[in-house]
Amino acid sequence: MKNKNLKALLFLLPAILFLGVFMVYPLIDVLIYSFEEGYNSASQSFFGVGAYNYSYVLHDTYFLQALKNTFIIVIITVPVSTLLALLISLGLSSIKPLRNLFQTVYFLPYVTNTLAVGLVFMILFKKTAYTDGLVNMIIKMFGSGPIDFIDGPYWAKMFVMCFYTVWVVLPFKILILTSALASVKEDYYKAAKIDGTPKFRTFYKITIPMISPMIFYLVITGFIGAFKAYSDEVAIFGTDLNAAGMNTVVGYIYDMLYGDSGGYPSYASAAAILLFLIVFTVTVINLMISKKKTVY
Repeated sequence: MKNKNLKALLFLLPAILFLGVFMVYPLIDVLIYSFEEGYNSASQSFFGVGAYNYSYVLHDTYFLQALKNTFIIVIITVPVSTLLALLISLGLSSIKPLRNLFQTVYFLPYVTNTLAVGLVFMILFKKTAYTDGLVNMIIKMFGSGPIDFIDGPYWAKMFVMCFYTVWVVLPFKILILTSALASVKEDYYKAAKIDGTPKFRTFYKITIPMISPMIFYLVITGFIGAFKAYSDEVAIFGTDLNAAGMNTVVGYIYDMLYGDSGGYPSYASAAAILLFLIVFTVTVINLMISKKKTVY
């Protein structure tokens, strides 16, 4: 028995070393940096240890704006994208002759570079001296004036950001849910049909419970992915996200390290730890809910 345990440990050793070097050690290092006050990266020195870095970050207007933007993106895009993906997957499952073709079409945005898609969205929504953009041209057809979605009001910019985020994450969710729907046994549906069960009740009592593990998987990973949003915002609004009022927490961390206000690894570390705690808390809550609601 000891030989088997030793052999298993040897097989796991490369993965343990990899996780230790590239995940555990950096996390501990960031935690230490977050408590070092006035850390100077050039001289590798600091003048004190305490919670000042966390206090500074939590009172920084740029961080609070980034936190607000991140939460809005998370709260809107995760449920909307999951619901849309479920509806589209149900539609694809009912169109069996062309299902593979439509699955491929819907999956194309996922394999396209996000920066390239972001530039396309910027062109569609951006108002310039020469054109109001394709979206504004459509809005004008309904008698409304042009809206500056890129440099205009906050709600317009947030609409573009949420629209883009849903568009980017939708293909992967459709693929997962379509596969989950295909794995549900037909016997359940046949039994429900024999009993004369209405379609909505069949969907609510059979389909949803059977694919609930995949739904909660997408919700949890969706929350984590939305909290890490940054490159999407850069593609649409440019690198100066603070000026645009569209920065995210990850963007704030990057700015503190390498941006115009960079050179403050202690502040960046404190913000990173705060983000970690938020994501960890949300994930734990989702897992607790999924244990009660998921059918395995």
